[in-house]
Amino acid sequence: MISLLEFDKTPSYQSIRDAAAQLRGIAVRTPLLESLALNEKLGARLFLKCETLQHTGSFKFRGAYNTLSRLSSSQKAAGVIAYSSGNHAQGVALSAKLLGIPATILMPEDSPQIKLDNTRGYGATVVTYDRYHQSREEIGEKIAREKNLTLVKPYDNYFVISGQGTVGIEIAEQVKDHGARADICVTPAGGGGLIAGTSLALRELSSRTKIYAAEPEFFDDTSRSLAAGKPVANAEGHHSICDAIVTPTPGKITFAVNKMTLSGGLVVTEEETKSAMRAAFHYFKCVIEPGGAVALAALLSKKVDIQGKTLVAVASGGNVDPALYARILNEGDQ
Repeated sequence: MISLLEFDKTPSYQSIRDAAAQLRGIAVRTPLLESLALNEKLGARLFLKCETLQHTGSFKFRGAYNTLSRLSSSQKAAGVIAYSSGNHAQGVALSAKLLGIPATILMPEDSPQIKLDNTRGYGATVVTYDRYHQSREEIGEKIAREKNLTLVKPYDNYFVISGQGTVGIEIAEQVKDHGARADICVTPAGGGGLIAGTSLALRELSSRTKIYAAEPEFFDDTSRSLAAGKPVANAEGHHSICDAIVTPTPGKITFAVNKMTLSGGLVVTEEETKSAMRAAFHYFKCVIEPGGAVALAALLSKKVDIQGKTLVAVASGGNVDPALYARILNEGDQ
């Protein structure tokens, strides 16, 4: 049983361990893949952590279930609300269905159709908004107040971050199972929940590993915030195919963690992201959505020195619109 005040606590390695126990037998222990052909081409050893094969097709299920499963009986009966471009939406929707909790999800009206359809398919009520002219935070908090719903934020939430951090525990254990030690781990960053949790786990279990955030150009708020030493917002007026990680500014809790644990931020172009999606299909037979491919893109385009090193890229989600994915794959044949 938790209160709303607990959502704002700072997560720790112990809270991530607690989340791992809560998720045992529920979340998928996703594979860590390796391609010998790609390793030879890169002159490095690269592992791909495929959260694309998690329930709902992204890591977001981990944090959502860890949070919803801890609500009080009265909170569960009243229901929850979440805002998301699609992956947190699906994670909350499925978790709510498994736990018998009514769920309302606020999603951008231009979310990929596959994400809208899947969220509704899990039984959630979907409310759409204009992400470029309306504030999801204001709308979500208004609905939560009016209907007495528990607001489950996509990243600035103690239990959400702790759940996402179980990815880091698995990476450390799986790399060790391969007889290796990771020199570099790169993780996509939107609001920063995944990389905050993952970095806390890796700092404890693999302290020599340097951890970097990967972001699309024009939405590199975490990278610029790390450089500035304080939260910096993205400029308005830009669009990106990386819809899953388009956020205006880093989260308050997540940035407090990330500025202590990360070695920096890496920024990739849309063409580099598309190339990484094609490489994931070719070398790993793994379908990655644009936002989920930026970590792999950063390593393949050598935004840091990778020569002779052991690398981990987190593929955070695979919920890509089929038509868009087909176009991106076909671009590689031209």
